[in-house]
Amino acid sequence: MRELTAEVVVAGAGPTGLMLANELALAGVDVLVLERMHERTGLSKALNLQPRTAEVLDLRGLLPRARDRSFATVADGHFAVIPVPYTGWDTRHPYQLGIPQAEVEAALEERLAEQGVKVRRGYELANFSQDADSVTITAGDLRVRAAYLVGCDGGRSRVRKALGMAFEGIEGQGHGVAADVLFKATPPGAPTQWRSMTDMVTSGSPGKFIGVIPLAEPNLYRISFGDRLNRPANLRAEVTDEEVRRAVAERFGPEAEIAEIRWASRFSDDSRLAESYRVGRVILAGDAAHTHFPAGGQGLNLGIQDAMNLGWKLAAELRNRAPAGLLDTYESERRTVAQQVLNNIAAQNALIPTTPNQLALRALFRDLAELPEVQHHLSGMVSGLNIRYATEESPLPAGTRLPDIPTAEGPASTLFHKGNWVLLTKTPTPKPHTEVVVAEVPQLPWPGIEKVLVRPDGYIANTTGSTNGWLT
Repeated sequence: MRELTAEVVVAGAGPTGLMLANELALAGVDVLVLERMHERTGLSKALNLQPRTAEVLDLRGLLPRARDRSFATVADGHFAVIPVPYTGWDTRHPYQLGIPQAEVEAALEERLAEQGVKVRRGYELANFSQDADSVTITAGDLRVRAAYLVGCDGGRSRVRKALGMAFEGIEGQGHGVAADVLFKATPPGAPTQWRSMTDMVTSGSPGKFIGVIPLAEPNLYRISFGDRLNRPANLRAEVTDEEVRRAVAERFGPEAEIAEIRWASRFSDDSRLAESYRVGRVILAGDAAHTHFPAGGQGLNLGIQDAMNLGWKLAAELRNRAPAGLLDTYESERRTVAQQVLNNIAAQNALIPTTPNQLALRALFRDLAELPEVQHHLSGMVSGLNIRYATEESPLPAGTRLPDIPTAEGPASTLFHKGNWVLLTKTPTPKPHTEVVVAEVPQLPWPGIEKVLVRPDGYIANTTGSTNGWLT
């Protein structure tokens, strides 16, 4: 058994774990990433980055890497498959970026390697124990003593299960399948580019749905289908080629010829939320803390934003820069956001009709969704742009995301590349703390506001510039 030490062990090298490891490494934290799989699968899995996630990556200079690996820019999102445009939001990224999860992981792992951290693959967490000062983790032939363990190991998280953490929520009735299908020729009526969510998903009968998204390779499509009223006896049963072929024939007709089914996976319409995100020195993030039906394309994005919220707080705790209770705000902020996402997904599921009454409700809702105010509200939810964290300072903009305000150095997002705090001010202001970058700006978008102190994750802490309660 080899003995190692680290400040933080991250279990899982998916998007959440890799983003968290990058944040910790950026802050100079000794981080060890353990991944049970021997190599990345290369499977597409999730397919999008929402506007707020694009902003988050931009704060660290990571967005160009993701954009270079993307295959589409999508002008809208959707709520219950009803398109909702991102217009009206003060953002430089009013779009979904079409990018396979594998490419997100590749970009994040590339950046992590540049920071001197290598993912240790083939190490599945076996068990752990904790005391007042540390966590001892066993994985394969490794025994690691660390200050903290963060479980980013997915919906079937070993870390969460070992904690005995309740993982309750809504028990669904149906299921879905996602498959990457290569056709011999473009299917009849299939789109060849992904530019909008309009007409991407259809329903042939109550409770059933079929969605199609063209991927980067010619004639390669993501086919999503399912039944909200019927669930197989075994949700982990392998998806058969025949299931996929039936769905393709229903959507495109028998003339659509499949050359290859590259990947297929079954998912449920359950929604679950961990009772707590932290027990002592063990913390949960991403799908280990919350799982849900993939309505609106919010899952991967929720995990990356968990990591962004946790990273700077955990680093501050380890460097003795965090005031009492700062690390606890990770759970209070992000669990609240996850509950809101689960609520909006439950509402979306209710709008997928299985009865004549629900069909009428959906028709009415579709009419309401044409109203600009409703579109703005719905797009804010699925994009993450409307997140506001509770603060002791009640007036806006405290707790909201910082719009990308122009500064003398360029967009304000460029000031956050090192994971630091930023004070934007209209008048000369002394540097309030060594961790804060001060930048003068000609204008702020809020009447009567002269300055804003902005957290490393791009959310506004206050309009006083004081670091009290945030930094020691």
